[in-house]
Amino acid sequence: MACKITSFRRRRGFTLAELMVTMGISSIVMAAIAALSLYTGRSFAHLSNYVDLDNLSRNALDIMTRDIRQVNFLDSFTSNRLVFQDSDLQELVFEYDPNAKTLVRIKGGERKVLLTECDLLIFRTWQRNMVPGSFDLIPTTNAATCKAIDVTWVCSRKVLGARVNTESVQTARVIIRKQ
Repeated sequence: MACKITSFRRRRGFTLAELMVTMGISSIVMAAIAALSLYTGRSFAHLSNYVDLDNLSRNALDIMTRDIRQVNFLDSFTSNRLVFQDSDLQELVFEYDPNAKTLVRIKGGERKVLLTECDLLIFRTWQRNMVPGSFDLIPTTNAATCKAIDVTWVCSRKVLGARVNTESVQTARVIIRKQ
């Protein structure tokens, strides 16, 4: 019996066709991972912006609510400025500057910026009495009859080159307790 030993040649790499297919599939997978990473990063940036602006809005509203509830009365107002007599008989002012896009609290000569990057802010005044048959208050244009203040604003900032709103509208109604 004769034994014949044959040698096998080992392959040492891919053929050109196999290499092209592998590179094509790898490119598609890498593009999908890159797109997902960009989308996730953008989502986290928008979410971070939302949380930051929401915290700033909440802090501003907390300060305004605390102060307005304790005032003696509303002295004068416009759609972007409120002037109160505070419980210590000093003037308390909340003023919105549309050019600077800021809401400022002024008391005793001290200015404190409550909101920045505020695109819109409107104050409205209401009487103590309710509209018959509803739970809404009667609007007033007289500071002496004002019992409630509505404040509405929208803040936004640029995130990754695009302007993004916090929410469509932030709004609150604050009742003057001492009046």
